[in-house]
Amino acid sequence: MTEYHHSRPGRVREADQDHWATGSAWSGWVWFAGLVMIMTGFVNVIEGLVALFKQDYYIAGPSHVLVLNLTGWGWAHLLIGALVLISGIALLADQVWARVATVVLAGLNAIAQLAFIGVYPLWSIVAIMLCVVVIWALVAHGDESRVSP
Repeated sequence: MTEYHHSRPGRVREADQDHWATGSAWSGWVWFAGLVMIMTGFVNVIEGLVALFKQDYYIAGPSHVLVLNLTGWGWAHLLIGALVLISGIALLADQVWARVATVVLAGLNAIAQLAFIGVYPLWSIVAIMLCVVVIWALVAHGDESRVSP
């Protein structure tokens, strides 16, 4: 087994090559998912606070809001946003439970955004797409988040 020395430009040790060949480079997707969840949670909290305290910001008739009124959706987005934010932080801390919680919360957030799409369509569509990418990243690469020595 040949070992490359760092003194040669452009070469890395063979052990380092083996480390990256194991698939741990995909752990970047888990970091991406965690960061997206933190940002999405933060925006959801703001969205919820706006719905609670400045309802005239959203232009919506009674037929545009599903199931709840704006106050109800404000509380829902505030709660979901806080949980999404916490799960993103836990995901970055490499907590195993955070992977499952994040997938569940991303799905719940996507459903909430779908119901809110008539009120705030652009953000709702972006949030739904980000939730789908987060779910894919964690389901496909969640077990690769821990970098082996």
